[in-house]
Amino acid sequence: ADRLEKPLLFVGQAGVGKTELGRALASALGRELIRLQCYEGLDEAKALYEWEYAKQLLYTQLLKEKIGEAIAGAKTIGEAADRISGSDAVFFSERFLLPRPILRALMSQAPTVLLIDEVDKSDPEFEAFLLEVLADNAVTLPELGTIQARHVPRVVLTSNAARELSDALKRRCLHLHIDFPTRERELKILRTRLPQVSEKLAEQVVTAVAKLRALDLKKAPSISETLDWAQSLALLNADVLSPELVASTLNVVLKYEGDIERARPHAATLTSPGQ
Repeated sequence: ADRLEKPLLFVGQAGVGKTELGRALASALGRELIRLQCYEGLDEAKALYEWEYAKQLLYTQLLKEKIGEAIAGAKTIGEAADRISGSDAVFFSERFLLPRPILRALMSQAPTVLLIDEVDKSDPEFEAFLLEVLADNAVTLPELGTIQARHVPRVVLTSNAARELSDALKRRCLHLHIDFPTRERELKILRTRLPQVSEKLAEQVVTAVAKLRALDLKKAPSISETLDWAQSLALLNADVLSPELVASTLNVVLKYEGDIERARPHAATLTSPGQ
């Protein structure tokens, strides 16, 4: 991806570790991670920049005397406006610019990783805007003109496949489908993140989560919820996972009441050995 200068597109269910993979990439490259969380209604302005209007107003008040001198003697409003029109650039300069994630990544003095998270939640219009940015590594601001990337950011997009992304965006990216990790890999993640959890408990938690994911749930447990559950059990001084403990802590790993009620009758099965 680096040599091809293509963005990476990670697709998979919520909770499989797509965002964390983006963070790990930034850490491995030694770059700052700049994250843009997508949502319905996100537009260019919210992703690119805003003007610090309060700061502009403060400067206007501080410079009121100078502005008064500039328009002194003007006979009409139009004439006064003409006299100060050349000062517009003062108030619409980088001094008053508040960069949002995409512009921050382009203007950064050092290489960055730009994580565009859950792009499938945004509207198709925003997706079209992204295509332009990814193609040119530049944006055009009406007040400042074209801003070219100082360093081309490494771009990572994630999608939960809530909607189909455009063919154009998929062609622009290198596509990687990510599923839940294998039992062995998830156990390794748990041991690395939570070394204080006993070996027996770690194995039981990972096995129980795998069985929960096999149930017909509204939302399967994510990797982060596996870690939360294991940590909660460790804080309860648990060394092993019993059916009673499962039943009383399911709310940590499952986020919907219907899922909890569906899983509770399986408490004994969740703690039994084997998949």
